[in-house]
Amino acid sequence: MKLVFVGPTLPDATSLVPAGIEIRGPVMHRDVLVAVNDGATVIGLIDGCFEDVAPVWHKEILYAISNGVRVYGASSMGALRAAECAAFGMIGVGKIYEQYASGHLIDDADVAQIHGPLEMNYLSLSEPLVNVLATLDHLLSRNELEDTEYASLRASAERLFFKDRTYRTIVTNANLPEQSSRKRIEELLRVNAVNQKRLDALGLLDTIAAVENTRRPPPLDWEFASTAQWRNIL
Repeated sequence: MKLVFVGPTLPDATSLVPAGIEIRGPVMHRDVLVAVNDGATVIGLIDGCFEDVAPVWHKEILYAISNGVRVYGASSMGALRAAECAAFGMIGVGKIYEQYASGHLIDDADVAQIHGPLEMNYLSLSEPLVNVLATLDHLLSRNELEDTEYASLRASAERLFFKDRTYRTIVTNANLPEQSSRKRIEELLRVNAVNQKRLDALGLLDTIAAVENTRRPPPLDWEFASTAQWRNIL
């Protein structure tokens, strides 16, 4: 059984997943453990819950890998956990994972955003920093932003709390040159927005679709430690 935990990064995931891949909502504590015990062979982590519920534990991921489950991560919580658990065999996919794995990104909040519930199709209410930076880099490469505008917009985006980060607030709080038109820049950002989280998530779906639907031999270079706390969870 192949399954992917996803929500606001791919609100249309059910219409995009190849046959044979089950979609579950954003991952939280115990979900990976349950998936392994349900018989999962391949698990993909994209979105995850935090703040008001316990997030997915690293220990759960190690448990899955120790049982031969192939575990992939991308885009959001998945990219974070993949960078943190890569040494144990978790596989990261996409640009955002690479940025965390290389140390170019270090803050969990860089992938965070607020959004509506499933009933509202995970309506996005803020912009994750990783998407903003991808958009700014894209516009700079096309010479549609001056260097000073780019620097001011990036600094503004990085200063904002993740729940407050929208293209409007970024432009409003940016220390832009006097000659720059804030209205033009805001429109430029909206029209040319790069959704890097979505791009990476689509890459993860392709990756999972291509791998065998079987568990592999457990790792030989480390052994899962079944601690008292872990046994209490089980």
